[in-house]
Amino acid sequence: MITVNDVAVQFGGTTLFEKISFAINENDKIALMGKNGAGKSTLLKIIAGVKKPSSGNISAPKEAKIAYLPQHLLAHDNATVLEETSKAFSEIFKMKAEIDEINEALTVRTDYESDEYMKLIERVSELSEKFYAVEEINYEAEVEKVLKGLGFSREDLSRQTSEFSGGWRMRIELAKILLQKPDLILLDEPTNHIDIESVQWLEDFLLNSAKAVIVISHDRAFVDNITNRTIEVTMGRIYDYKANYSHYLELRKDRRVHQQKAYDEQQKMIAENTEFIERFKGTYSKTNQVQSRVRMLEKLKLVEVDEIDTSALKLKFPPSPRSGQYPVVVNELSKSYGDHVVFENANLVIERGEKVAFLGKNGEGKSTMIKAIMKEISFEGKLEVGHNVKVGYFAQNQASLLDEELTVFETIDQIAVGDIRTQIKNLLGAFMFSGDDTTKKVKVLSGGEKTRLAMIKLLLEPVNVLILDEPTNHLDMRTKDIIKDALKDFDGTLILVSHDRDFLDGLAEKVFEFGNKRVKEHFETISSFMELKKLENLREIEKK
Repeated sequence: MITVNDVAVQFGGTTLFEKISFAINENDKIALMGKNGAGKSTLLKIIAGVKKPSSGNISAPKEAKIAYLPQHLLAHDNATVLEETSKAFSEIFKMKAEIDEINEALTVRTDYESDEYMKLIERVSELSEKFYAVEEINYEAEVEKVLKGLGFSREDLSRQTSEFSGGWRMRIELAKILLQKPDLILLDEPTNHIDIESVQWLEDFLLNSAKAVIVISHDRAFVDNITNRTIEVTMGRIYDYKANYSHYLELRKDRRVHQQKAYDEQQKMIAENTEFIERFKGTYSKTNQVQSRVRMLEKLKLVEVDEIDTSALKLKFPPSPRSGQYPVVVNELSKSYGDHVVFENANLVIERGEKVAFLGKNGEGKSTMIKAIMKEISFEGKLEVGHNVKVGYFAQNQASLLDEELTVFETIDQIAVGDIRTQIKNLLGAFMFSGDDTTKKVKVLSGGEKTRLAMIKLLLEPVNVLILDEPTNHLDMRTKDIIKDALKDFDGTLILVSHDRDFLDGLAEKVFEFGNKRVKEHFETISSFMELKKLENLREIEKK
């Protein structure tokens, strides 16, 4: 058992949280929840041992192994994917090398009675006990199995890690963690960089092969599928629920109702006593009663109500200018980079008002198709963008295109027109920009904050075709719900690339699947498509 004991964090005169305590048991699968800035990532770093608390400590058995996957990595570039991932077993390899070295020394030494000889015997016995307790593993096969589960092909294993993007390097680090079989796995936004099939594989691994897990994630389906406990960090303290995320939401709602009732009753009692004190403070016969009530109010512990959830706030896209009947028509489209064929002879038709999802493994051409629609790349074949189409495009790098010298408020004020101008502060508040945040310059914002700001800009532009490429990375669940509701009501055409099943569910009514250099049309919801994919994967396994 690993325990968090009275942990507190203060910096710059602010208390992030204080006296937090809880135990992590062997098969706990914990979702760490709370709004952005509540301290979730900080708490994870403290448990991982990469950050020190202001007070308190983490206690764990001596042999316990804790593995941590941060949101952002500093990767090394001097190995192949296979070599880098095999470093997961470096401790075992080191142990084996030391055993061989000691055995070699023992065969040539003759000082059998010396202390040094006995120390070597003790050391090799200790190491051998540990080494042979590890079940026999075909390391290369294990590495390949995990890497394939996370979306790498066999050919990728011999490529240098430097050839891969940040998202793929994140997967290599994740593979190393999973292969170590630690006692506790700490994951900070693990699904941001992996496609839907890899997310399903990761879920299966965490449920069936991992011991204890703590995860921070804004992917509701992922969190619901793998967790059996939810710890909420809010206003400097925690609430611990033996429930998955969806059940926790109901319990939290009840908690807030009770808090509000207790708060209202206490405020009424304070008001009544304050009135009594004011009325009788000069009256000699009531002096004792007045002083008694003053003391009582001074000692009173005030009831606090947790942060109010403003997810009821409704965002609305401006009405769409009417486009032609077919905003996007693709005919026999092919795209290659040198010898690498992304897709060939792709056909797709998107009608006015349709909401479609582009799904498939990373690297199969989803973002490439979007770039073709946006005329950002050359291609072979025919692609027509319909009459009067006005495209709103949210690219994966959208945040980097903002004007760094403007403030948050100025960025939105520049493009807001009509009634929404009176709502800019509310709109910014819904995306967690409040108070002094609105006067910050864009250049000092974090990646997540820039993503949210870019999303607000998109909400204000009158377009009739919205193309969103991984729009939910860095957005918390409340913000995603607000955007999802706005997109449901959007009266134009929507094209979504996302690996967030919960976000897509109930939003996309048709799926274009990218894979094996082809684009295949599915007239079904995300849930039905996911069921279909699981069946297909099972058939593939049976064939093998």
